[in-house]
Amino acid sequence: MIHGFRGTHQGLALIEAELPEYRVIVPDLPGFGEGKPLDSYDLASYVNWLHRFIHDQKLTRPPLLLGHSFGSIICAAYAASYPETIEKLILVNPIGAPALEGPKAILTKLAIFYYWLGRKLPKSLAQPWLASKLIVMVMSSTMAKTRSKPLRHYIHKQHLQYFSKFYSPRSVSESFMTSVAHNVRDFAPLINVPTLLIAGELDDITPLAKQRILKTLFPHARLIIIKGVGHLTHYETPKDIAKAIDAF
Repeated sequence: MIHGFRGTHQGLALIEAELPEYRVIVPDLPGFGEGKPLDSYDLASYVNWLHRFIHDQKLTRPPLLLGHSFGSIICAAYAASYPETIEKLILVNPIGAPALEGPKAILTKLAIFYYWLGRKLPKSLAQPWLASKLIVMVMSSTMAKTRSKPLRHYIHKQHLQYFSKFYSPRSVSESFMTSVAHNVRDFAPLINVPTLLIAGELDDITPLAKQRILKTLFPHARLIIIKGVGHLTHYETPKDIAKAIDAF
């Protein structure tokens, strides 16, 4: 399982806990959490890292590969390049359309400026700027759709604890630019392994209409929609995701 932008393996822990009969491997992406840094944080570098990582596991059979959010882009690019190394592909809240397309384009432009400025500031200022708790809470509050106060508290606590565990201002800024420069649509027609798309009905990052279009671009794909949830299905509905994975 490959986590999303600015996340760590902790973000997928609730899904992992719902799959006790599986061996689940969840690394930290390079540049985040305990992940080792890369020379570059472009998409090719992430795909090469993932290829090495899977090879180093010395698995006895090809694994199912799952990516959430930014992880969906990495996993889709990987599946297009190395289909023989995986059995199936699962994309949770896939980034299914260009970031600068649609009603959220202005927010993406603001985020691009935010990370650009983080690269330009002196390191003593860049770290607190990019790790701002205010920014983290705005993001967390916007994406959380649950009305459960305990669950919202848990989500905010997770984001505050792990969302700023990045290696450096350069690593997080370059990774962000990679996340907005690519999307799963770029690779879907090239992916021949069986694919499962799991989308949140209320996802603000890739609206449901775009997810339905994305599904048609794959040679072999199914789309499961989880109602009443947005981009944080891994926190809000891990049981539903695990059930879909198991059935797939």
